[in-house]
Amino acid sequence: MVEEPVFWDNTALNGIRLYCVSRTSDLNKEISVQSDVGRWGEWTDVKWCPSGFLTAFQLRAQSNQGIEDDTAANNIRFNCSGGSVLRGDGTDWGDWGDWSITCLGRGICGIRTRIEEPQGISGDDTALNDVRMFCCD
Repeated sequence: MVEEPVFWDNTALNGIRLYCVSRTSDLNKEISVQSDVGRWGEWTDVKWCPSGFLTAFQLRAQSNQGIEDDTAANNIRFNCSGGSVLRGDGTDWGDWGDWSITCLGRGICGIRTRIEEPQGISGDDTALNDVRMFCCD
């Protein structure tokens, strides 16, 4: 979930949803997992690995801006087991952090996020501040 840039008090990346596809039956079933999300923005188009599954991620975040507008998490990208990289539709603010460890086995299947609650009329909202992904064996 991404909030488009606004004049003031941007939050950028507000939520992440992971989709899984079960191909074990005649009907493909989409299953999704998500943790808490911030209240601003819209869900962007789903991105799929061309082949394989998610194995690692990298979060783009902005450091504390002092009296300026803070956004915290701004974008995310994933490595796919087939070799491609998926990039989210967040903003270019901040810097890319380190890549997570690479999941072996069935890849990433769980998520946990840290969300800042709305700060009210005089506060600086950031929404999504951090994320952890969990590997399936």
